[in-house]
Amino acid sequence: MTAVTTTRVSRSLRAARATVYRALLDPVAVAHWKVPEGMTCEVHEFDAREGGTLRVSLTYDAPGPQGKTTAHTDTYRGRFVRLVPDELVVEVDVFEAADPALQGEMTSTITLADAGDGGTELTAVHDGVPDAVAPADNELGWRTALDRLAALVERDA
Repeated sequence: MTAVTTTRVSRSLRAARATVYRALLDPVAVAHWKVPEGMTCEVHEFDAREGGTLRVSLTYDAPGPQGKTTAHTDTYRGRFVRLVPDELVVEVDVFEAADPALQGEMTSTITLADAGDGGTELTAVHDGVPDAVAPADNELGWRTALDRLAALVERDA
């Protein structure tokens, strides 16, 4: 059995919960923010409703890093398990990878709460991250993605 880890990151955003929630479920917004530094995102499929499916590819900008699906790309597919407007997004994903050390379901749970300044406190918990993905790398990827999300939602606030 493959070992798994959990990554937890939080971020304060200077935007209303409704604005942040929309950016979590808009495929155009997702293509801009839900990607670590040094990669680009392509959203192939994105049906943002409970039970809806998604498929996303993250491709390294520079040669060198090894992708999980192809030489330079990580592709994952998944489904939306639970959506609570302006509060919660739960998504279950799997990498499209032949390596057994990268297989298995990963659950991303994003919760939104009011921040004291009228903004939003976002907490992202990523459970079931395969052992082949370094926890520090996964956390850094989430942090840089949330930086991009902040830039996107705070620009319109």
